[in-house]
Order: sequence, then C-alpha cells, then structure tokens
Amino acid sequence: MSNISQSGLRRRGLLAAGAAASALAVAPVALRAQPKIAPPNIIKAGTLIMSINPTLPPLQFVDDKGELKGMRVELANECAKKLGLAPEYIRTEFATMIPGLAAKRWDMINTGIFWTEERSKLMYMVPYEQAAISFLSAKGNPLGLKTIDDLAGRRVSVELGGIEERRTREVNDIVTKKGLKPLTIMTFNNFAESFQALRAGQADAATSIDATAMFMQGRGDFTRAISGVFPQTACFAFANKPLAEAVVGALNDLRKDGYYAKLLDQYGVLKIDEPQFSIKGPGPA
Repeated sequence: MSNISQSGLRRRGLLAAGAAASALAVAPVALRAQPKIAPPNIIKAGTLIMSINPTLPPLQFVDDKGELKGMRVELANECAKKLGLAPEYIRTEFATMIPGLAAKRWDMINTGIFWTEERSKLMYMVPYEQAAISFLSAKGNPLGLKTIDDLAGRRVSVELGGIEERRTREVNDIVTKKGLKPLTIMTFNNFAESFQALRAGQADAATSIDATAMFMQGRGDFTRAISGVFPQTACFAFANKPLAEAVVGALNDLRKDGYYAKLLDQYGVLKIDEPQFSIKGPGPA
C-alpha cells in the first residue's frame, strides 16, 4: 500500500513538473502581442526570419557566449516585438542574402545592406541608418595612410559582394585615373576574414563602415586611417511588400516613442534625415 502511494506521489510530481514546464514554455508567447502579419506574407507563423552576417561589431556580431548582439540586432528585435513576432536569425555570408531572400529562405535581410537604385528594383528597401566607408590600417598607421590616394599600390581587403567592395573598386578607379598605381583588392567571404588578413599583414588596409572602424580602433585592434568616404544609406530589405510596410510602421512607432533615436545615439550611428520611415524605390516589378 505504501509502495502504491509513493508511486502515485511520483506520478503526481511528474505531472506537476510537466505542467510547470508547459507553463514556462508558453509564458513568453502569451506575453507577446498578437501577430500583426501572417503567412503568406511571412515564411513561418509568429516568426520574423532574418538573414545576418554577424562580423561587424558593434552593429552585428557574436559575443563570447555565442549570442547575437549589436545595434542592428536590437533594432530588428524591437520591430519584431511591435509586430508580435519572434525574431529568428540565419547567419550567412552577404553574397547569399539577396538570392536567399528571393528564394524565401528568410523574410528580411538585416545586415545594413546599402541602398542602390539597382537593388531597390530587386527588393523593398527601408532605409534606417546612414553610414560611410572607412579604411582601417595596422595599429598606429605605420604606412601613414591619410587619403584615398594613399591607397594606390596597396593591398586592400574587403568582404565579397557588398557595397564596401564596390566602393573599394571605385577608389581604385579614382586613383588609376590620376595616373597612380592600382589597388590590389583582396576579397573575403566575410569581414572577420578581411580583418584577419590585415591583422596578419597580408593586407595593408581593410574596408569597413565608419562605426565598425571606430569600434575596432577603440578596442585597440587597428587604426581608422581614412573615414567618411562615400556616405550611404543602410536599409532593411524584403521580398514581400506587406511585410515591408508593417516594418515601416514598427519603425515609425519606435521613432515616436524615442527608442530609435536613443539606440542609434548609444552606438554613435547617424540617423536618417527623413521625418518618416518608408520604402525607398519601386521594389520588384
């Protein structure tokens, strides 16, 4: 009789533990707002799936615990919260992002993709940040790099496929038209590899955006030798217009409540000038 009682108690204990675990599992969902958008406008119900290339501290990076951090992660997470969606990230190289968006592998590109007229015809692009290009040198700037002309004849590392590569090639065109030596442009799958090439002495300079260059200099890794080149607008990007419009609404709410300004100021990132967020460009035909 005693054994049956103990067995019953154990069963009741397991049921209670299971109920508690279930309560813990559903609690975060219960706290989330009712989703404002659903399939087919997003891939998975209740979830905003985003591609990211987390190799650009302090804007998007992986900390020592393996967790995604940075301004762009925080901003996108708040947008997802406004929409009642759980953020989900797929870490991938930049070169895969536009094809992956078209193939519906993710709902949104969150990697600070720069606006161009050509891209605005492929995706719905929503500007939220202003950024310019910098060129990092080895710590102390031993080569004395000061202007883009000083990059002539130098080895410059950069991530493959992004606006940083395009701008580096534009610098090459500018200096060669002046009769100076061409750059040796070294492309890598991501910024972490590009920075490692500079750290290892394989490159003389590395291209990045200003905020990342300032962060790397502040951490003591490199010197931000040249900055403020080619100011550009960074965007979120979407294949689905209703989703893009929903994120525009979330961004405008975040601007209204002061979160947007506080976050970008915290990271030293320039805000866009327009009074309202909106889709810029025609989007896919």
